[in-house]
Amino acid sequence: MTPQQLSSKELLLRTGISRATLNNYIALGVLPRPNVKTPDQGDGRAKRLGYFPASAVDVVARIKSLKGEGMSMSEIRNVLGSTSNEGSVITDFPTSPLHSAVQQDTSEPKGAEQMKQAALPRSTPNGMNLDSVSGPAYMVNNQFELEWVNGPANDELFGLTNGLSEDIRECSVFPLIFEHDRVNLATDRDEIVRFHVMAAKSRIPRAKLYTLGAQMNGEHVEALLQVYDEVEDADRATLLQTKVNMAPAGSPDEWHTIFASFFREGVFFTYEPSESPSEALIELLGRRDIVIRELLKRRRPYLTPLAVMVADIQNSVKICAELPPEEYFELINQIWSTMEPILRKYHATHGKHVGDGLLCYFFPQPDCNYILNAVHCSLEMQEAMQGINSQWRARKNWTNELMLNIGVDEGQEWFGAYQTNTHLEFTVLGDTVNRGGRLSDFASGGTVWASKNLVGQLTQSEREAVRYGVHRTNGEGDKIFVDATFSRISNLVNLELPQNQKLMDLGSLPVTEITGIIAPV
Repeated sequence: MTPQQLSSKELLLRTGISRATLNNYIALGVLPRPNVKTPDQGDGRAKRLGYFPASAVDVVARIKSLKGEGMSMSEIRNVLGSTSNEGSVITDFPTSPLHSAVQQDTSEPKGAEQMKQAALPRSTPNGMNLDSVSGPAYMVNNQFELEWVNGPANDELFGLTNGLSEDIRECSVFPLIFEHDRVNLATDRDEIVRFHVMAAKSRIPRAKLYTLGAQMNGEHVEALLQVYDEVEDADRATLLQTKVNMAPAGSPDEWHTIFASFFREGVFFTYEPSESPSEALIELLGRRDIVIRELLKRRRPYLTPLAVMVADIQNSVKICAELPPEEYFELINQIWSTMEPILRKYHATHGKHVGDGLLCYFFPQPDCNYILNAVHCSLEMQEAMQGINSQWRARKNWTNELMLNIGVDEGQEWFGAYQTNTHLEFTVLGDTVNRGGRLSDFASGGTVWASKNLVGQLTQSEREAVRYGVHRTNGEGDKIFVDATFSRISNLVNLELPQNQKLMDLGSLPVTEITGIIAPV
């Protein structure tokens, strides 16, 4: 070691920052990648250490000063410049997560298109696929609930003799990490926890951890909260990694390299039982298209709360008959491309297009109410449709009104996939989808109708922010809108008429029309 260099341990000691913070600075490029080599005698038991220029101490002091002025890390990076860390970065001390420079494809799928129908890969690099991952591996959703685990993860990490619970809400990864001895007794348990919290911080708010109190003891919840406050957000554009000793204290070392790969749908964790991960695994994890499609293909069916939105174009048969085929397809494509960013904004997952209609699912999110997402999304789609209507009325000089009739409902249903050798389609089984479709049939004039059950799932403040109700006829024969009321479908339409007979099975369902948001939530 030259006099101008400091070991990673010396840098941590002099600056007082955590290993996770140091690794975040390296990943962001405000500190250079360490020069990894065999340490000099007296530098501890690590087989390799990273060495930094002595000026790194001043850089860290400058970062602390800029943070004190209220600057974010992205702003600090702009001020200090970037060292442009490139190439594979392998951790140089056993208990520190590092962002590898293996870049992930973080481009968002167009709308929720990927969830509708994904072509499955026929081959993988070097023959590598999820079956050839020898160590534990698992996929968590954006609430850090386990959606898929392989055999080693099930047996070695979580001890799930009966497999994962059917209810996704009982599958949070953090209680499972703390409860099973394989992780809980590991020498580097704290680093494993820190690594997961670092990966989770950009996706779940701090308050989410409090909800885990029903699944784990208060001491562990407090430990999670403390780690949450200490770590930096992970850079989702890179492959996060760390090396940990999985052996209990006093036992022979069992080194593993843990990777976290970030996707729109969640985070994929893999454990490589080695200090030197294989190039084939790195190459596989760098192939976002292959990894996420294989994960989606293998994702188990599970029971989950959700909201369902069904949207249909009113009088679509008439409009189709009046337009030349190329113009009708142009219209349909314009409608759904216009709705696409709205669906993305509110975390909608495509179910399927039925003719020119649309089915979408809204699942629980860590930082927003999925039911309110469905309401907001429906109203914004309604508004967007008014703009499309104006364009086509001016273009065609016709009297048709382009309107979306929307039905929304909420329930707890099974979410899973239908698949063939080449395609994958996600679907929800249960009455919630059927009711959403019937509500869409019931709606007319471009309105949004919801079940009383859905509105009842909102908090009081959320309900007060949503304008909903039913039009009634007063004593003078005038129609008036009565706020915050519901009505059975059988009291709103004559179910004996042929056009309404398809609503017979929902005749007793209390429903309401949602007309707007009257206050910010």
